[in-house]
Amino acid sequence: MNYSTPASPDLAKTASKSPFVFLISDQRDWHARRMEEALASAGARVARIDLAACGFDTRSPSGLALPQFGSRLPDAALVRTLAAGSFEAVTKRLGVLHALVCLGVPVWNDARAIERCVDKSMTSFLLARAGLPTPPTWTMESPEAARALVESETPAGPLVLKPLFGSQGKGLRLVRDLEDLPAPREVAGVYYLQRYLPAAAEDFRDYRLFVLRGRIIAAMMRRAQTWITNVKRGGTPSRFERDARMERLAIAAAQAVGATFAGVDILLGTDGAPTVLEVNSMPAWSGLQKVSRIDIAGAIAAEFMAELANRPAVGGNP
Repeated sequence: MNYSTPASPDLAKTASKSPFVFLISDQRDWHARRMEEALASAGARVARIDLAACGFDTRSPSGLALPQFGSRLPDAALVRTLAAGSFEAVTKRLGVLHALVCLGVPVWNDARAIERCVDKSMTSFLLARAGLPTPPTWTMESPEAARALVESETPAGPLVLKPLFGSQGKGLRLVRDLEDLPAPREVAGVYYLQRYLPAAAEDFRDYRLFVLRGRIIAAMMRRAQTWITNVKRGGTPSRFERDARMERLAIAAAQAVGATFAGVDILLGTDGAPTVLEVNSMPAWSGLQKVSRIDIAGAIAAEFMAELANRPAVGGNP
């Protein structure tokens, strides 16, 4: 845990007025360090905590047991990452986020938004339900149903198989026929399949737009040698001329999943129309920052603190 305390007597005098914020991250990577610095610069006292170390204690005043703080609550919490774990472990961690909201603590993004985005099938459901353009998508547990789908759909073009829980382009496969369909154990028993959409350009490219409280603060185009364009998989970020249709779609996609901030991935089809591929409620932005003039962590911190300014304090002064 990293706990930033006032560095001078003058700051110490005003510490009681400074919001006490949990930065939730399982590691102190570049993103976590940037958010710690940005929140502190915006006037917060910051404690980085890992939800794996948090728990419930129904005998405590809050019903929670938080590392080094017992049942004392923060004034707000900002979620950077949740570590992978068993279904039970992840359920408990999300339960802590649900509990914080129940106790009146503002959480960005809250557990509902995270659940909706971590589960790609729910993301696709909500996007389609909102009437937003997104690739035709199917999710099933039955290998027989998956094979039947591949047989009926691949004559019209390939499908993309994605891990239901996954990020950064890991585990993606192009399914052209039955031989490309893996065994159930390789997909954790769930087949999540989307129609593969060819891009309008000759090369492989898509777009990441960063939505923050209903507006676009940064965007990039990603180019790659293969159809997987994620920066972590070798995609190259670059600036592009912003497109109003794309921006409206990204904002609507974030609203559809209930995310205060989100990374929205968009593809321009052969007809030039934008389509939402994914919505990420815990987006990384190191690649995006390289091609953006705005300080992304600083923008998140500024909006976060602006919202807190009009809320009564929830936590204490540990």
